[in-house]
Amino acid sequence: MTRPSVIISAFADEAANRRTALEQMTALAAVGIRNYSPRFIDVTGEGKVEHVTELTPEKLEKLKAFHAEYGVSVTSIGARIGKVKLLNVDDGSHNKFVPFEDYLTGEVARTIRVAKALDTKLIRGFSFYHPRGTKPEQHLDQAADQIRTITQRCADEGLVYGIEIEPNLIGETGPLLAELAKRVDHPNAVLIFDGGNVAAQNKNAIQVFSEYKATLPWLGWMHVKDYRIDPTLTWEGAVDEERLKNFVPCNEGDSGHEMIFRDLRDQLASIEPRLKKLGLPGFYLETEPHLKGGGQFGGFSGPDGMGVAVRALCSSLDYAGIGYHLRTFKDIRELRGF
Repeated sequence: MTRPSVIISAFADEAANRRTALEQMTALAAVGIRNYSPRFIDVTGEGKVEHVTELTPEKLEKLKAFHAEYGVSVTSIGARIGKVKLLNVDDGSHNKFVPFEDYLTGEVARTIRVAKALDTKLIRGFSFYHPRGTKPEQHLDQAADQIRTITQRCADEGLVYGIEIEPNLIGETGPLLAELAKRVDHPNAVLIFDGGNVAAQNKNAIQVFSEYKATLPWLGWMHVKDYRIDPTLTWEGAVDEERLKNFVPCNEGDSGHEMIFRDLRDQLASIEPRLKKLGLPGFYLETEPHLKGGGQFGGFSGPDGMGVAVRALCSSLDYAGIGYHLRTFKDIRELRGF
């Protein structure tokens, strides 16, 4: 019997000490991964690290040449959409507010342009910061309206908008993310689950699993990181993103990936037809391990950390009975035209 399978992907900037394109492509090839989501990258190797959405057309073409040389495809754009304030309120945070129409013609339009240039259908995004001192539930309607508009802009270009679960945002829990998806009510809006982002809210494996289950009807893909709960932290309902330091491989933390993957194995048969309708090749599991540090807009694992994270993921998938594909000798020969 054929095992249900996933596509392993990675945020390759986590594996590159200097975030050069050459380092990122080399790390992916060495660990056996053929898919990645670009985020921060130095395309030319001259020391200028840029977010992928800021790259010029010339740099995008150079990046595509790297993709062809190394046999790499883009999973999604690791965008920053939705990591701004929902309201123009001074709440003591350093988060920016951008008027929504300006946001659509700026950040959103740039991200869509880059997604099309790099031949991916997926854009990773978020669900906006609500003012500190208020509850996410108070802002669901406005957030859903804005996400629906962003999703429609994506759909107009044949793209899919994925909303990632993330602490301190309106979609910080599985039930809140599910409620957003219900209110957005658009086939091109999917959810991205990340167990580490839930465990970082001082939640144990049973709670993480419950939140994963809440996202299932809209689940589009999954980020894989894990977190070991900090016993010294007094939980006050918000995550200090500058304090986060307890990220670990996916088989060592408090997210309960073993339980999640065993359930995912049985869910893939019902998830995949929905993804195929959107033109997607399958279900992505994307490593974003943060093993050497993580924060609001990214993280770092180093090439060694990425290797550790991928091996932990493969071990967990083997145990759960989920198939995957890493590069083989046959793949190498085909890439070189043998």
